Amino acid sequence: MPTPDRATFRDGLVAAFPIMLGYLPIAFSFGVAATQAGLAAGEAVALSLIIYAGASQFLAVALITSGAPVLVAAFTLIAMNVRHVLYGPSLMKRAGAAARTRHAWAWAWGLTDEVFGQALGELARGRRFSEAFMCGLGALPYAAWVGGTALGAVAGGGALAAYPAVNAGLGFMLPALFLALLLSILSRRQVPVVVIAAGATIAGTLALSPTSGILAGMICGALAGLMRRAA
Repeated sequence: MPTPDRATFRDGLVAAFPIMLGYLPIAFSFGVAATQAGLAAGEAVALSLIIYAGASQFLAVALITSGAPVLVAAFTLIAMNVRHVLYGPSLMKRAGAAARTRHAWAWAWGLTDEVFGQALGELARGRRFSEAFMCGLGALPYAAWVGGTALGAVAGGGALAAYPAVNAGLGFMLPALFLALLLSILSRRQVPVVVIAAGATIAGTLALSPTSGILAGMICGALAGLMRRAA
């Protein structure tokens, strides 16, 4: 690993390589699912270019093809992804007051769950915050997601029909990747907060819906973290 004060765009690309490997098959699966649902290849790629929200894009396709009102679809996707609003402030708090944010408009777009987790892990391992590094860390996964979507869309809706086990397994890769990144920086002090957030997510999902579970987990996890920090 390079010295902490020399984190470059290339270093960000290197750190993003595992995320890219995880994104490509998921994005390919999304491209296949979108065209199978009736979207044109260009429309599928446009969703990845503009929304870039992983599992939420699968939900977007389901909502669009089921005839859900546009406002309902929009608010559902916003509710599922509102957690991203917290990623930037959380990352900058960890980076310190001296961290520059001049080009945040460029690298903040790439703060997906996995990129955020990898960035926190790099900071925890002594990497000094660098906007060039963050741009590299976000650029490669974004390119992989859009490129994978394009490949899946061109392949067509029947590309995975002969491999149902592979198709089912792809849906678990994103949460598995994010979980692996979080576990790499998890400390014993954080375990109770994670347990509370996970419990609230499961309870909300079973009682109401996956979206409600995600929101419940976010709120309960944040409150538990604040209480533990104040204790």
